[in-house]
Amino acid sequence: MALRKDSDSRRLLRRLRDTLGSAGASQDRLDSITHHIADSMGTEVCSIYLFRDADTLELCATEGLKAESVHQTRLRLGEGLVGRVARTGRFINTANAPAEPGFRFMPETGEEVYSSFLGLPIQRVGEKLGVLVVQSREARQFTDDDVYGLEVVAMVLAEMAELGAFLGTAEDSLPLAHRFPSFFRGTGVQEGSAEGHVWLHEPRVVVANPVGDDPKKEKARLLDAVATLRTRVDTMLAEADMVADSDHAQVLEAYRLFAHSRSWLKRMEEDIDLGLSAEAAVEKEQSQARARLEMAADPYLRDRLHDLDDLSNRLLRILTGQGSDTGAEMPENPILIARNIGPADLLDYGRKLKGVVLEEGSVGSHAAIVARALAIPLVIHASRITSEALNGDMILVDGDAGTVHLRPEESVAAAFRDKIAMQAEAQSRYAGLRDLPATSTCGTRTELFMNAGLMADLPSMENSGAEGVGLFRTELQFLTRTRVPRRSELAEMYSRVLDAAKGRPVVFRTVDIGSDKVLPYMKPQDEPNPAMGWRAIRVGLDKRGVLRMQLQALIRAAAGRPLHVMFPFVAEPSEYHIAQKMLMEEMARAQQMDRPLPVDIRVGTMLETPSLAFAPPSFFRACDFVSIGGNDLKQFFFAADRENERVRRRYDTLSEPFLALLDQIIARCNEAGVSLSFCGEDAGRPVEAVTFAALGIRRLSMRPASIGPVKHLLRKISLTELREVIDLARAEGRPVRRAVTEFLARA
Repeated sequence: MALRKDSDSRRLLRRLRDTLGSAGASQDRLDSITHHIADSMGTEVCSIYLFRDADTLELCATEGLKAESVHQTRLRLGEGLVGRVARTGRFINTANAPAEPGFRFMPETGEEVYSSFLGLPIQRVGEKLGVLVVQSREARQFTDDDVYGLEVVAMVLAEMAELGAFLGTAEDSLPLAHRFPSFFRGTGVQEGSAEGHVWLHEPRVVVANPVGDDPKKEKARLLDAVATLRTRVDTMLAEADMVADSDHAQVLEAYRLFAHSRSWLKRMEEDIDLGLSAEAAVEKEQSQARARLEMAADPYLRDRLHDLDDLSNRLLRILTGQGSDTGAEMPENPILIARNIGPADLLDYGRKLKGVVLEEGSVGSHAAIVARALAIPLVIHASRITSEALNGDMILVDGDAGTVHLRPEESVAAAFRDKIAMQAEAQSRYAGLRDLPATSTCGTRTELFMNAGLMADLPSMENSGAEGVGLFRTELQFLTRTRVPRRSELAEMYSRVLDAAKGRPVVFRTVDIGSDKVLPYMKPQDEPNPAMGWRAIRVGLDKRGVLRMQLQALIRAAAGRPLHVMFPFVAEPSEYHIAQKMLMEEMARAQQMDRPLPVDIRVGTMLETPSLAFAPPSFFRACDFVSIGGNDLKQFFFAADRENERVRRRYDTLSEPFLALLDQIIARCNEAGVSLSFCGEDAGRPVEAVTFAALGIRRLSMRPASIGPVKHLLRKISLTELREVIDLARAEGRPVRRAVTEFLARA
């Protein structure tokens, strides 16, 4: 019997809904469901496998296989045909299961007598819950109608699971969702440790009734909601035309095409005909499109996943009336959990948050920059945490190790609290050094500056003892808006930064956009390697209106005060010379207009590309200062993508090749009489920091929390003696890091 027939499908879904609403244990519901599906499909077997953990599937109910195999048969992800369905997220339909690649014979189930196999994933918006299988003795290839109908059934099962229909208890053997401790290993982006409670950024829409009794009524609801969605998207596009550039309009135009897609609407209407409610039909299409796009090789198609997810979520909220604000109160010590988050949303939360955990994100993203500015731990790539975490759950975040403990055992929590206490004690010791210079025992003084990007950063200057701002990232003011900021807005903000610095120097880096920092109103570039693509000074020189506007704002803000301007990602001298000339032209224009000028202007470059280390002496003489951008310089020097966990920690900053490059840069700057600084993650690591200082770099710029530990170590040692240790290790071919750490252990 083909399940595709509308009456058959709706009849089965109503049975499933009645089962969901019935009293009794979860196991009874599962047993009843497998019986109804096997009966409707005309198969001897129907089985439901659910995930016991992220890598293990367990047979939780069956009609037709041996009853004693339930909760005894388990498969690893990718093992057998069931495991293959779970791993790929795609159905398998075969008339001869034993002949299929990867088939695993499980004698305890008695399945050897069944030739035909149809297995489909049970999944909900990217979350894999299990696998639904039907089998028969007859060597039969299931029809497209059968497959489609069973996909609808699997969707209902996924919604039933979300509503808690299959939660285990202490009395049965079903998985206990959201009960046990869970551990997530991600990527640490912002250091620090935090204990708190889960706060979900975007609570999932709850589809209370996945089954629709009246297809005509459900389709009318869907059409009304889609019409509302299209109107809202069209309004967004119309407003964008007035306040943003053509790139923004193109991005929203592509978004609008999704909303007006006839095929998208047609598929949802077909799902409703088979018995789904309008909400469940939207989620089914969202889940299946996500599964397809996640497997796409084309990065452009994978990026469209976010557009489709956002549209589907907007449509679901229109249908259900459920907004982002559910009325729940933010718990004490909130730790934000999200799939991803933009800088504006993160700034809205501000310092209320104790930490952030994301499923996606990148090491250099604007969300990471905001987290650093707020000085809160951030872990990214914590796969599936949004589906596992519940509002209010206890959670521990370790930004140093990139790990997350959800609902931790008391022994884990106790050890974690000890670590936090030790970190707090160390920071209190460093506070006493705040007003002291970073002068080594040999009399060498190193200037310690801080990195910043928001006004929220500036109070850290006083608290940390920073002598100035070695890097102020100006792109955040562009990233947190839906349109290009006005010159007057930028000038006011830069002026407030200089006010907060109270006479200390502030080095403003012009906008470093592109790569992973894409403006909301700028058309994303389809680049295979964006970190080495159209970004930073390259964008500024191609879109000179934006760069000129920013330079004008900086000149206005610095009226009567010194101004330090730094151009990022310069790869050859001509780029610097063109940008410097633009700045001088804007200075001359301001003078002609009788505007107050900076009392002193210093222009420099960020050395982030190895090519610039080989620039001629005339280039270095043309710079007032040079700042080594360690994060980018390392990834290009070692050809190791800093977003790739397999390689980003593979190469040592204190290796001989990299130290030789630093030697060359230091020598070039000394010959030209140009001041040199090192800016980046390594500047804030004490071992690396004292090594750079011993080599001759006299200014280091780092996150504020790193200044205390670095200053503490610098004041304990002789840089002259450390230089001798480094030179000897290099001459003898011994690892410099080991030699430095041994020296520090004796200090």
